[in-house]
This record gives sequence, structure tokens and C-alpha cells, in this order.
Amino acid sequence: MGSRHIKYVLAGEGAGTIFAINEMTGDIHAMKRLDREEKAEYTLTAQVINADTDEPLEPPSEFIIKVQDINDNPPQFIEGPYRASVPEMSTVATIKIALHGMDREMREEYLVVIQAKDMGGHMGGLSGTTTVTVTLTDINDNPPKFSKSLYEFVIPEDLPIGKAGGKVKANDRDIGENAKSTYNIIEGDERGMFEIATDTQTQEGILRLKKPLDFETKRAYTLKVEATNIRFEPNSGGPFKDTATVKVAVEDSDEPPVFSKPMYVLEVNENAPINTVIGTVTARDPDSTGSLVRYFIDRHTDLERQFNINVDDGKITLAKPLDRETDMWHNITVTATEVRNHSQISRAIVAIRVMDINDNAPEFATEYEAFLCENGKPGQVIQTVSAVDKDDPIQGHYFDYRLVPEMLNNPNFTIKNNQDNSISVLAKHDTFRRQKQEMYFLPIIVTDNGNPPMSSTNTLTIRVCGCSKEGIVQSCNVEAYVLPIGLSMGALIAILACIILLLVIVVLFVTLRRHKNEPLIIKDDEDVRENIIRYDDEGGGEEDTEAFDIATLQNPDGINGYLPRKDIKPDLQFMPRAGQHSGPNGVDVDEFINVRLHEADNDPTAPPYDSIQIYGYEGRGSIAGSLSSLETASSDSDQNYDYLREWGPRFRRLGELYSVGESDRET
Repeated sequence: MGSRHIKYVLAGEGAGTIFAINEMTGDIHAMKRLDREEKAEYTLTAQVINADTDEPLEPPSEFIIKVQDINDNPPQFIEGPYRASVPEMSTVATIKIALHGMDREMREEYLVVIQAKDMGGHMGGLSGTTTVTVTLTDINDNPPKFSKSLYEFVIPEDLPIGKAGGKVKANDRDIGENAKSTYNIIEGDERGMFEIATDTQTQEGILRLKKPLDFETKRAYTLKVEATNIRFEPNSGGPFKDTATVKVAVEDSDEPPVFSKPMYVLEVNENAPINTVIGTVTARDPDSTGSLVRYFIDRHTDLERQFNINVDDGKITLAKPLDRETDMWHNITVTATEVRNHSQISRAIVAIRVMDINDNAPEFATEYEAFLCENGKPGQVIQTVSAVDKDDPIQGHYFDYRLVPEMLNNPNFTIKNNQDNSISVLAKHDTFRRQKQEMYFLPIIVTDNGNPPMSSTNTLTIRVCGCSKEGIVQSCNVEAYVLPIGLSMGALIAILACIILLLVIVVLFVTLRRHKNEPLIIKDDEDVRENIIRYDDEGGGEEDTEAFDIATLQNPDGINGYLPRKDIKPDLQFMPRAGQHSGPNGVDVDEFINVRLHEADNDPTAPPYDSIQIYGYEGRGSIAGSLSSLETASSDSDQNYDYLREWGPRFRRLGELYSVGESDRET
């Protein structure tokens, strides 16, 4: 087979793209630049085939193409540029320091360029560079330094404690913690008048007062202030320091009065007389001019105005009596004011203690009510009694108990001292009975040990009760009076209720009967009002004009003359009036009434009420009958008027009149 009928083919990694084969000769060529750092070798397959039929003429052959390395990449710094820090003044480092004694305060940062070469630096080798920034870190190598050696301040003497009077500052070229300093006063403040503190924000020293200044006592101070670094380097011999002088001039101010004490404690006996001097407060003007001082009580602290004060000398006196049992302490505020400048005021607290005197008598601790069993034994303790006293003596309380003199020889009870400021009340016999006496009162005198001693009489109430055999109280009421007859309490209540009901019925019956028999008229011979007309005939109604003579309305006793009143004595005497005469068939009623009205209006002795009586009559044929009750006066023979005497003085005269009428009728 001739070579003109064969060809070479190439397959595998990079065949046709990176590598190509000459079909006629079988030479393999690289079509691109190879980079060993990207791929170091390639695996390919070559085969001979028939150029006409593309049938393989032999099995394929595999071969590997390896890329040989050449120096085509320079050295590279992967993490550059670099930053490094070196303490200032350092002598050893990985990057060696060529300049000795580098000072951060002079130059803080350095830029270093570093080159790397391959092939050991021989000809033909490649190289790479990077930069390293070297920063010098701070160490405490600089002391604090005051900006000036002398500071001068003028501070008023009334500057409040804790307020700033001036500021100083020491500068430090270091930074951070190495620049922080503290300030102290090391000389010139023997009295402890000042203190100096560090402002953490500005690193200044603030001069403040610890005690108030007094221009009159000392007018100038010279202080020595020291600034000290907080941190210091090992082997440096201690922290760095610097000092400065501070001169303080005290400025005079108008100060308020100063009390001799910030608080006064005074004592006064309770019930002390008014105007008693309790104590004295004093204050002075600290200024060199020395103004006079006036004293006053702040009435907000003495609302009841129990105390007074002398404005000139500060003597506190009593304005009202005091009672220790009400208030043991009184706290008032006293003010002192300059006469020259009323705005300068100072205050002091005055605590007044009220001392106890024996002005309260002891009394029973409570309202005792003792119970005594009927079947008790002689000597039995009925009640234990103790006393209290509002006073508070220093030596404590001791009470003496005794019976009132008239009860010393009483046959029922006695007392026994328990030696603990209490007594026991004992029964003398066992014959106490509720039927005989249900309750006893035992007066006891209690005396204290004060000076002078005070005493009071207290009464112990003792009730006699029914008790069980064990001495347990069962009943203290009055049922013991009726229990022996065999009736229960319920039966007694029922009987009592029935008795009360019967009494009520009797009272009602008597009252109704008396009202029924009450007379409606008064006999004419005992005429009270002197104008009552008595008649027996009955009218015939409105149509009857002849049955009744209207002339009877006239007072028959006053027809022929004037009838004076019997119950009063007139101041003026009048001549008797001429009566009106009218016949039975010719009476002018209108004229009669007008005349009588005129006489009554002009008569000062006439009663203050009208005496005209009005009566109504039914006409003929009326089925209602007579409405008059006057005729019933003739049928009251059985009426009894004695009860009028029981109605009191106001009805006594009326009772006598009716009694006389009754006696006349009986005769």
C-alpha cells in the first residue's frame, strides 16, 4: 500500500484546538502557547487510516505530551501591601531597623518597599515587589508638662462647697492611656480646704472647695499641684511627674449670719408657765463690718404658735402650755437676718424636748366588768385589775391600790396586791345570790409613785351570775327570779305580752268612751263665752219663715244693756248700749248684723272673735231629718266630766264649770 493512500488522525486532550497533526507526515504541532502553570501534560491518541475509506490500518497509539517549565513568572507577594507596627525605640525586629531611636512623636509612620527575585538573583531571573507600612506604636516616654509654672485664681468666699474655683492642665505628648495623668495637692493645704480632680474628657485638673472659705480668717493660699502619669514603662524608674504652683486669693463677700450651732436641743417641763425661757440661740455676722442680727421663728414649723423668740437676743420663750402626753418633741426653725441686708438669712433647727412631770393620775387599763359565780368559794379571784399612767417617770411606774375608806370593812370583797402593779379582787363569802342583788360596784383608789403622787378612783362592776359546777358562767340575767316556779323564759315572755295587750285594750276602751260622752254645749248659767243661745225648737227648712224667730240671735242678756266681760278688767268704761228691739214679724236682719258689727269694732272690751252663730235648716218634706245636735244636750244625764280635771291646769276651770252644771242638775 503506497503512502499516498494513508493519512494520520489525532484525538485526545487539545486535539484540533491546541495540537494539530500533519495528515501526510504525522508531525504534531502546537497551535497555541502552552503554560505549564495552567496544565503540565496532555494525553493524545494517534492512528493511521485509509485516506479513501477512512478505515483504520493499525490500532491507535496513545502518547503523553509534557510541557516543560521555563522562568516565565516573576515572584509575587500574595497579601501585599503590608502594614506592620513597631514600638518606638525598638532594636530587634524581623524587618530590621536601620535607624536607631525612632521617635513616634517625631515621625509615626514609615513606607518600606520590598523586592523578591527568583533564580537566586542570577541573570535572567524575574522579580516582584510589595510595600510595607511600618507604624510606630506609642510608649510612655514623655512626662506630663504644665503649660505654665504658676496659676493664679480669685475665689469668692461664698463659693459653695464642691464648686470649681479654677482649672490647671498638664500636657503630655504621648497618646491614649500613656497621656492620662492625675492631679494632687502636695503642699500648702494644711487645713484641707481644697481638692483637685481630673476631668476624664479634657484631662484638666479642677480645683474645688472642700470647706467654706472665710475672708476674715485667711485671705490667700499658695498650693503646689503635681501631675502624675497613670501608666509607666517597666524599668523606667516610676511614673513621670510635673509640678506647678497655684495661688488662690479669697475675695470678700457679704455672708449671711452664722449660728453658733447648726442644731440646738432644748428642754422644757410640761405645763411650764407662759413666757418661761426655754433656751437661747446665737448667731453673728462673719463679715468684717459686723452687722446686727435679728431672730425670727419660721411659723411654718410652728403653726400653733406655741413658742416666741426675742428678736434681739434670741431667747426662746413659751407662748402656750405644753403637754408631753400630746407631743413629746417640737422641732422649729429659727432664722437669723442681718439688719443691714435683709436678704442675708441663715437657718438653724431647734429641737425642744418636753420633759415629763407627774400630771396624770393612773387609771384602770380597761373598763373591767367582773363576773361572780353564785356557787363560788370564799377567796376566789374574781378579777385581776391593772392600771396605766400617761406619764413616763424615769424610775418607772409603781401603783398602789386600796379600797375607798367607806368600803374598807365591806363584807363582800377584798383586794390582794400581786406585786406586779396589779391586784386581784377576791370574794369574801359564797352566799351571793342574784335574787338578793344582781350587781355590785367596788370603788378602788389607784395612786402612782410620782412627785407629787396622783390618784384616781375607778369603779369595778361585778355581776352575779349562774355558773356550772366547773365554774363556767351560764347566765347573768334576771331569769333567776322566776326560774324556781318552773316556768320557762318563753312562757314568761308570752304572759308578759298578754298583760300588756290587755292594758292597751282597757286604755283604748276608756278613751273612746270619754270621747263619746263629751258634752257639745255648756249650760247658759255657766256661759264661758257669754254669747251661747240655748233653744229647743227646730227649724222647718228654707221654706219655713215662721217656725223660728230670728230675733233670738240677739243676746238676750244684752238686749236692755251692756254686758261687760268677766275674764278681763276693761281699761275704758263705756255707757251701756241701747239694744235693738224688733218684733217677731218685722226683723231687719241686715240692719241688725251691721249694727252689731259696728259695736264690736268700736268696743275695746269685746272678745277678739266673732260671736255670730250660723245654723242651717232643712225645708218641709226633707227625708234627712234634723241636722242639729243642740237638742242632745237634754239627754246627757249620764255624762261624767271628772276627767277634765286630769288634763292639767289649762282645763281646770272648764272641769269646774261642768262639775257645777252636773251638781245643779242633780239637785
